[in-house]
Amino acid sequence: MSDETQPAKVLTCSDGVIHGTREDKSGEALADFLAANGFEVVERRVTADGTENVATALTEMSDGFAGLIVSTGGTGFAPRDQTPEGTRAVIEREAPGLAEAMRLCNPLGRLSRGVAGVRGDAIIVNTPGSTKGCVEQLEAVVDVLPHALRLLWDADNSH
Repeated sequence: MSDETQPAKVLTCSDGVIHGTREDKSGEALADFLAANGFEVVERRVTADGTENVATALTEMSDGFAGLIVSTGGTGFAPRDQTPEGTRAVIEREAPGLAEAMRLCNPLGRLSRGVAGVRGDAIIVNTPGSTKGCVEQLEAVVDVLPHALRLLWDADNSH
């Protein structure tokens, strides 16, 4: 991990949180994990499930932003789990290696349909809505994210 703090945003995709029937525990867990790993969480947001809701939130969050955006929720098989579709609608380039590594963190990771990619100067990664699962999946790639961001910003030309 770099000594330099990098900006991050957390997006919770959950009808339950929007309607007040669930607490945003996974968003909080991600924010805490990011802060403990050298990122400064500059925004936390909640959106309802669904392709359009996720795409709108990610577009707004990434416009003019240089940093990491981590979503939680909506990566499974339920009908309203459409976070990957919303993410694909806004990213310019996929980063399949990140998503693959995140799925390998435990056997249940294979059930995640989450994607990762780039929009502008932001890297966007999807994690599951489970408090444990979202942190485990982010933990699988957090060591390479600072370097990936520097490459994206063309700040590290050492290779």
